[in-house]
Amino acid sequence: MPYLDEIEAAIPGLRAFARALSRDREVADDLVQDTLEAALARQAQWRGDGPLRGWLCRILLNRFRDGLRRRRPAPVALALVPDPPDLSAARKAEGRLALAEVHAAMGQLPEDQRAALLLVALEGLSLAEAARAMGCAEGTLASRLARARATLRQVTGREAASPRQGKAGE
Repeated sequence: MPYLDEIEAAIPGLRAFARALSRDREVADDLVQDTLEAALARQAQWRGDGPLRGWLCRILLNRFRDGLRRRRPAPVALALVPDPPDLSAARKAEGRLALAEVHAAMGQLPEDQRAALLLVALEGLSLAEAARAMGCAEGTLASRLARARATLRQVTGREAASPRQGKAGE
């Protein structure tokens, strides 16, 4: 697939990744635009040693980190996607509360853990691709991912009881 076609195909995923990272639609759109400009300007630097999407995610993540260094992000209200009309009002409210809870919990994660979780869970990158995008070893990424998932379970109250809990003598 030609370079520009691959970039175009990656834009929806980049927008979702940027929105999840920044938690602000305007900042996310600016991040994606900066990422695309950088990718076009640096086309000669693309080595082709993996999916272009991973390289673009790395550029976006670096741009995001640069922005964090320049300013501290302000909390942003959660924008919820409307549910289909066939769900009951109670179920809609429950789903929105759960989404808001996870969104708030994601905001409490350290930036490196949040980025790892978003690259794998939202972008669908493999561990190797996400590690390359974050500039770390695959084992480091796996640790960040595990810590992020454990923290989310704990913060949202969904931490499963250990099978060893409650057994006497162990």
